[in-house]
Amino acid sequence: MPFDILAIDTVVNPLTPEIAASRPRWSAEFHTGVFKQEQRVREGYTIDEMLRMMDEGGVGRAMLVAAKIGQAGTRGAWHLPYETVADFVQKRPDRFVGLAGLDPTEGMAGVRAFEHAVREYGFVGAHGYPHWFELAPDHARWYPFYAKACELDVPVQLQVGQSLVYDPGRPLRSVGRPITFDAVACDFPELKLVGIHIGIPWTDEMIAMAWKHRNVFIVADAHAPKHWPASFVRYIDSYGQDKVMFGTDFPVLGFQRMREEVEALGLREVPKRKFLRDNALRVYKLADRAAGAH
Repeated sequence: MPFDILAIDTVVNPLTPEIAASRPRWSAEFHTGVFKQEQRVREGYTIDEMLRMMDEGGVGRAMLVAAKIGQAGTRGAWHLPYETVADFVQKRPDRFVGLAGLDPTEGMAGVRAFEHAVREYGFVGAHGYPHWFELAPDHARWYPFYAKACELDVPVQLQVGQSLVYDPGRPLRSVGRPITFDAVACDFPELKLVGIHIGIPWTDEMIAMAWKHRNVFIVADAHAPKHWPASFVRYIDSYGQDKVMFGTDFPVLGFQRMREEVEALGLREVPKRKFLRDNALRVYKLADRAAGAH
């Protein structure tokens, strides 16, 4: 179906055949087993294939995550080099921008690498998985990265809600309660703090954080819209219309499926446009880069 708004997808995992081959074994099993995805996800997708899927799903731009999954060297961990995503972006700067994955155990070396990614590669924000480090968002080891993000004036997005079991040999604690954003937002009122994955099963708690703090936002990704809590849909369509952004967490959810299910929610036109596009333009300061999102 044609879409009248080209969305900005704020959470996308690039998955070329080379990247797919480099990921740990649990990754393919997780996507095809837990999420029942097509076996093709094991092989990955070329840039042209990814762009075609974006076009079919009405996605004008994708924010690509240079993910840091766990501390390097630990079981199940995997880091996608910033340079790989920078090369991806360079090939189609009209369609892609980069997000720097964060590993809070890297300390100041990680902070300097994050700064380099923003200043030299043009990355527009940061991304992190608290559960992979079992360090909640309000743990002190994240704080140097928050301070640097304030200095660079870029958002930090962190997964909130429960963690799943990714590598069966290493179950992880669900440390990403949305309420842990409260202390961070108080300590860093300049920081644009973004909770991704909605916060399930604590979605109302995530809404409360975004309602309380002007600098806290939400990305609606990784969970199919037809399963979103009713309170979350109402929030997007009413008093939270300036606070929530569209995402897929591709390949967890496909672009076309996500858009079709969003359309089925029956959102009003103005809140829908803010959700799909305008909020990301504002929060990530993409207006001057938005040739691919109109």
